[in-house]
Parts: sequence; C-alpha cells; structure tokens
Amino acid sequence: MTHPGTLILIMAAAVLAPLLVYATGRRIRIPLVIFEISLGILIGPDVLGWARPDDVVDTLADLGLSMLIFLAGYEIEFAAVRGDTLRRSLWAWLLSLGLGIGVAFLISGGDVFEAFVIGTALTSTALGTVLPMLRDSGQLRGRFGTVMSAFGAVGEFGPVVAVALLLSGRRPGESAALLAGFGVLTAGAVFWAMRPRPPWFARLTERTLHSSGQFAVRFVMLLLACMLGLAEVFGLDVLLGAFAAGVLTRLVLRRAVPESSEQVLGKVEAMGFGFLVPLFYVVTGIEFDLHALLHDLGALLLVPVFLLLFLLVRGAPVYALAPRDLGRADRTALALFASTCLPLVVAITTIGVDQDLLGSDEAASLVGAAMISVLVLPLLATRLRSTAGDASREQAAHGTAKDAEAW
Repeated sequence: MTHPGTLILIMAAAVLAPLLVYATGRRIRIPLVIFEISLGILIGPDVLGWARPDDVVDTLADLGLSMLIFLAGYEIEFAAVRGDTLRRSLWAWLLSLGLGIGVAFLISGGDVFEAFVIGTALTSTALGTVLPMLRDSGQLRGRFGTVMSAFGAVGEFGPVVAVALLLSGRRPGESAALLAGFGVLTAGAVFWAMRPRPPWFARLTERTLHSSGQFAVRFVMLLLACMLGLAEVFGLDVLLGAFAAGVLTRLVLRRAVPESSEQVLGKVEAMGFGFLVPLFYVVTGIEFDLHALLHDLGALLLVPVFLLLFLLVRGAPVYALAPRDLGRADRTALALFASTCLPLVVAITTIGVDQDLLGSDEAASLVGAAMISVLVLPLLATRLRSTAGDASREQAAHGTAKDAEAW
C-alpha cells in the first residue's frame, strides 16, 4: 500500500461514526452514512490531508459498493411487490427518467451525454441506505414497507440498467443486446435458484454454520463473484451483477435452508456493514471534491437546485402513482424516502467524471445534494408518519371516549 496509514484512518472513522450516532441520538437522529462520509471528508486531502486512497483501498471501496447493492437486492421480496404495486413503481420511475433527462438537458446546455448522467442520477433511490433506516425504526413491516420496497427496488435497479444502456460508451442497440443476453443468463440462474437444492446442501450448511467451514457464506460470496464477473464479461456495470446476485441469494437460501437463511444473511451483513460498506462511504468522503464545491459559487448554488430536483423528478411521480390505499401522509413519506439517494449518485457521477462527460464541480454538487437528501428527507418522512400515526391514535381514542360517554 502506498499510504499504509490510510486504511487505519478509514477503519477508525468507521468505528467513530456509530459512536457519534449514539452520542447525538438523544437530540436528533442523524443517519450513520452522514458521519461516515463527513469523517472521510475531514481526513481527506481537502481538509486535514491525512488519508490518500491507493489501489488497494479503491478496490475495497468498490467491493463495498457491490456489497451494498447486493444487500439491497437481497431485501427485495418479489412475491410481495408484484402486481399493481410493481407496475406503479415501474411507471413512476420511467416518468422520472423522462423528466430527469429533460431537465438535465436544459442544465447541460444541450449536451446529450451530460444530460444522461445528470438525468439518470436524479432518478435513483438509495434503497440500500433507506431500508436499514426503515428496518431499525420498525417501518419496514406492513403495507408501507412493501410499497417502499417496490418503489425503492425499481429506483435502485432502473438507474443501473439505464447506466448500462446510456453510459457504456457503445451504441444503444449493442448495449441493449448485451443487456438482453445478461438478462437471459440471469433468468436461467433464477430458474436454477428456484429448483430444490439437494439434501446435502442443507446438511452442510447446518454443520458448518458455526465452524470455520462457513459453507453457506462462502457459497454466497461465490455467487456474488460469479454475477459480478458475468456483468464484467458483458461489459455492463458491475452494480447490475451485484443486484442480481442479491436476488439470487435470497431465492437459494429461502428454498434450500429456510431455517438458517437469516443466520447466513446475518453473517454476510456483518461482513458488509461491519467492514466493506462503511469503508466505501468513508472513501466517498475522502474523494469528495470539497475544494471544487466551495470555490465555485455556481457549483455551490447547484446543491439546493439538485436537492429540489430530486424531490420533483423522483418524488413527484412516486407521490402521484403511489397505491391509492395509502393515506396522504404515507404517500408523502413514500415520496420523501424515494427521493433519498446517494450510493448510485456517487457511482453514476464517478462514471461521468471518468468518461469526461461531467465536470468535477457538477459531480460534487450532485453528491452534496444527495448527502443532504440522506440527512434530511428520511427524518422528515419518519416524523411525518409518526405525527400522522399519533393523530390517528388520538382521533381513535377521542372516538372511543365519546362512545363511552354516550353509553
């Protein structure tokens, strides 16, 4: 490693972040990812200058992003999100994509490829970031959690597909053909995953679950590596392979070892959320171009503009097409959660900068707005649902009291 102390600083920041969440939790709930990125900015070259990523750290960060998308794919219960809810989420995202590219075309001054980068980034939902918040607060259960999973899944998967089609550097027809080929092989893998596993698979999983063998965890990592490699072979973004691997892993574990699937997932999550995912977020902070953002008034002014566009481009279609059985407060909260973004914004802007399709100042503005979305929008959504729930309970209690008085 060129800078051997960098990994130590990154892991120290990863340890410090949950301590800060705990310390500030009594006054305000700040998402863990905000502290991870902020600490990365603090130790990065634009502030203290202590940490400078090298090839090893960058590789680990890429694995962290893949693990984040993999875990997001695992969270999707397609049996629960299919039907009308899935159709609504698809139409909402397609509407967002059209609006996003149209607005981005105006921002970019007519540059088509820059419009593709910005427009696609505006349509993303940070499902891998939102779901842990919902799960920790108990909001993932029930109808709202199912609908959020559907809209979030499309908001996570759709931009990945759009990136493969629009930003691959190939002709759209060629990209579509490669994507279709990847889809056919993934469908074959899904068919294989749906088949019953031989009895020895479950026996070996149970036997090695608490030993050094860890067969199931190793099998999951092999499946992830295979899907990442398959996406790479087809020249597609590896995030597509990571998401598909998460879906396949859920199918395999739920059918082969239903009793142990949660324990296996817990071990994979420990590896992801305990090491790789926080490393990705801290490195994102280290590589954040704070200098370009603070020394360019135009880039700084774009931050609130992009935040508003996240709400308009992504949130408005979600609110309009949310299932009718959700109340107004839940639909508004759904739109706020769906407008929360960060991981894919980082990934998409990185691709845009690497291909000279997007300036580093605009990329910093997009990432800055995405960071604010993660900090502010889930808090607003949670408070909105909590307030609505309290009002409903108060109304129900008032109604009960009136009935009792009448009696």
